[in-house]
Amino acid sequence: MTFVLALAAFAVGLGNLWRFSYLTGEHGGGAFVLLYLLCLFVLAVPVLIAEVALGNYSRAGPLQALRDSADRSLRSRHWVWVGVLASVSALLLLAYYVVVAGWALAFASSIHDGAFSSASLVNVGEYFEQLLLDLPAQLYWQAVFLLTVMLVVGCGLRRGLGLAPWLLLPGLIALLGVLVRYAMAEGDLSAAREFLFSAQLLDFNLHSLRAALGQAFYTLGIGLAVGIVYGASAPERIPVGRSVIAIALFDSLISIAAGLAIFPVLFAHNLAPTAGPGLLFVAVPYAFGNATGGELFGALFFLMVVVAALGAAIALLEVVVQALRSCLPLRRGAAVLAAGGLCASLVVLLSVSLADNPARPDGLFVQLDRLLGEWLLPLNALLLCLFAGWRMRRELLRACLYREQDGFFSLWYGLLRYIAPPAIALVLLTAAWSRWWPAS
Repeated sequence: MTFVLALAAFAVGLGNLWRFSYLTGEHGGGAFVLLYLLCLFVLAVPVLIAEVALGNYSRAGPLQALRDSADRSLRSRHWVWVGVLASVSALLLLAYYVVVAGWALAFASSIHDGAFSSASLVNVGEYFEQLLLDLPAQLYWQAVFLLTVMLVVGCGLRRGLGLAPWLLLPGLIALLGVLVRYAMAEGDLSAAREFLFSAQLLDFNLHSLRAALGQAFYTLGIGLAVGIVYGASAPERIPVGRSVIAIALFDSLISIAAGLAIFPVLFAHNLAPTAGPGLLFVAVPYAFGNATGGELFGALFFLMVVVAALGAAIALLEVVVQALRSCLPLRRGAAVLAAGGLCASLVVLLSVSLADNPARPDGLFVQLDRLLGEWLLPLNALLLCLFAGWRMRRELLRACLYREQDGFFSLWYGLLRYIAPPAIALVLLTAAWSRWWPAS
């Protein structure tokens, strides 16, 4: 149960709060939801099962797990570079999460103090821009968040990573339940339901497939080796396939609930939905600042953002710690300090770039988001599919999933081997096409 909660706490990250709902409305509503669920369970879940199975079988971190699996399959040890790339991606995403969580802490404090009461949309935008320009304030809140993450990971697997999900996930569910109830009472529920669930086939096209597949990988954190790390510390007799499917179901429900908590409040104030920082740090504060009881419920909303980011950040830092301990003779405490120092350096770099020009659309922060979502995560997932599906011995994979039925294993193996790689390659090709030939 701790394994399921830990991986679920990682999966419920910022992608559920500022990407899924907006993409649903932009790409055809209910039709996009069905396509997303298809991509989630047919493509993303098999890859995550492969990650968890690798970790659970080898009982080691990402680098050692790939090395051992390659040795046992009589393959080249160069496949360990897949683990290196995944660990670097985890470090980059961790820095991204720390920056956003720092903003959320600052907004939670400000909205509780009434900073956005009766404020205009322009006022809220100016406040966010001033926060980006105020480098000491940014770094203060980001340091608070990062030190909390380091403290949890430094406590070890049992007292840190094992205990945190039992506190974070119930707290997240409770906060989300309160906010959904508030949105239903104070917001425009019918408009939100129309935006999220009505089938608008005119908005449903080839780009919708790319968005659905990208969101499926983003929300489960495919290609970041978190599944390997958590699988290595899980009980050996865990039913890997069924556990991952349960996590995907839970993550889907949280995504839909997050939309029901956000969009009714926005539509009640005639706000057009957006994605990313514009949603969380401009539209949402304005809506809560002009709503009844907005100071309390707005602060609870940003507290929920922090809790969601905390669950993901803990898992990402553990990946980096495991990678460092595989390469260097470090104890856990020293590895946590080293990983935290690397992350802090990236956070300072991102914050300085934002303070220099917060309105720049092609700045370092935006480029990092695109690099992770459009390139690194799909590339890592593709490499993992190729290794597990085409280079590892089938007998080893069957031993990893020995608690699953033969029919389940055959279906999973076929998806991992024949369906997931070309689908992921399609995402990478379309991303390259839109990047280099946007006019087409």
